Amino acid sequence: MPRTSIQRRLIAAVVISQLLLAVALASVAVYFTWRQLREAFDSQLRGRAMTIAALVRYSEEEHPRLIFEDDMVPPSLEKDHTDLYEVRGSDGHLIARSPDWPADLKPTPRKNHPHANFDLAGVDYRAVFLEKLPVLDREPDIPPGDVLNVIYAAPTEEMTRAVIFAGAGIAVGSMILLAITAVLSVWALRRSLQPLAELAGSASAISTANWELNPSDAARETMELAPLTQAMTTMLSGLHRAFDQQREFLANAAHELKTPVAILKSTLQSLLQRPRETEEYRAGLEQALEDMARLEKLLHSMLRLARAEQWAAGSVRRDLEVIEVASTCQSAIDRLAPIARERNVSIELNKDGAMPIRADAEDLELVWANLVENAIRFTPEGGRVQVRLHANNGNGIVEVEDNGPGMSHDELAHIFERFHRGDSSRARETGGYGLGLAISKALVEAYGGTIKADSTPGQGTRMNVSLPLRT
Repeated sequence: MPRTSIQRRLIAAVVISQLLLAVALASVAVYFTWRQLREAFDSQLRGRAMTIAALVRYSEEEHPRLIFEDDMVPPSLEKDHTDLYEVRGSDGHLIARSPDWPADLKPTPRKNHPHANFDLAGVDYRAVFLEKLPVLDREPDIPPGDVLNVIYAAPTEEMTRAVIFAGAGIAVGSMILLAITAVLSVWALRRSLQPLAELAGSASAISTANWELNPSDAARETMELAPLTQAMTTMLSGLHRAFDQQREFLANAAHELKTPVAILKSTLQSLLQRPRETEEYRAGLEQALEDMARLEKLLHSMLRLARAEQWAAGSVRRDLEVIEVASTCQSAIDRLAPIARERNVSIELNKDGAMPIRADAEDLELVWANLVENAIRFTPEGGRVQVRLHANNGNGIVEVEDNGPGMSHDELAHIFERFHRGDSSRARETGGYGLGLAISKALVEAYGGTIKADSTPGQGTRMNVSLPLRT
């Protein structure tokens, strides 16, 4: 597929627009020049027609006969071609006519227009028609009444030549201006697009070892590039964070998988080192099964987290039914009741009205189970975990609160990270893998909700989940 260039497109657009503008301006200038020259030519024709009419007078020998003084006719407008004229009286009789007037020439003016154009022997002529002109030679004994009809025609070659000359001058001037403006436009476009090229150069330097965009000062100061620079900086920050999380996830996953695999391998190797009694084999196999179960649980959690993050990225399933949030909370509490009894922790469920939502019941039950289980583990013996449900502005709110030791502000910033354990002193058997809250956050976001934690050291922790209700 051929490559395209924005710079070339912009330059081509500017040059074409300038060319069209130059052609339009030249056309308008030529048109108005032609109009002005023709109006001047028509005025000259009218003046000569009036001069011809002034040469008509009454004869002194025979009254009231009109005669024409042809020896006073002004010279033609052009040297190579003669002017034509004709003078007739009010009754249509011919008074005077130019010697070169063709016998078959009968120019006819257009309707409501005193001028006419015609061709004579390959030469273009323009004529003016003046009607009912009074005879300027007044005799005191002759009552006024005679009027004259005058036709005067002259060749238009000089006017056409002047229009062509003016058009050529205007065209040359327009082309010179076009060339100057095109050069200036190309220079300005290239200079204006330079910050974009510099930004592209900065972007090309991005790698896994360098996540800084480092745009130039020109790119930062260009108003149109500011949103793009900000968007690219935000995107790179997110990609850097995701890349670090992915790399950390792989390292933590390898570390977490390494321990049960190593224990399982050690157990099996110890069974094979020497012959053992049946009970020893049974005990070793039971230990291996426990390690396999733990490994299976870890793999299941990792797969669940990956699937939840895929849904949160936009791959939400569409074949979902409307369920009641309170029922999923009750199921999660029932499942964790033995753990709560073992630690002598009470769980209270308070709900205010119905909270229908389109979701997978198993997903929501897993979210509440993770939150309630964390609350139970952090609540001291004899304490209480409260689960409250209520609706607010079209969202279902689920709050899980304990009265444990709480967490610091720095600890709250990391509780939703994968493989993060809030208490590093706890053993794996009681502390889990640090995936529960990460899975809960991914599932809540997959359904368009939000989850956040509020905690005060010494006063407990409250997890707040908001999910859009079905309307």
